[in-house]
Amino acid sequence: MPLDWVDLFGALALLLVIEGLLPFANPAGMKRALARITQLGDRELRVAGFMTMLTGLVLLFLIRS
Repeated sequence: MPLDWVDLFGALALLLVIEGLLPFANPAGMKRALARITQLGDRELRVAGFMTMLTGLVLLFLIRS
């Protein structure tokens, strides 16, 4: 099943909704989380980003297959 542009834009829209949940529900917690992220080293931040991408890819594979 090929990826349709509607699916891509739908996924991006859902990403924006999910990204907006924490600052909407708990702005002070969001500020604390961002302050902690700025104190992480490059290596830790890259590992966290890689693990997030890997988790997303596995979930996408499981959902689409």
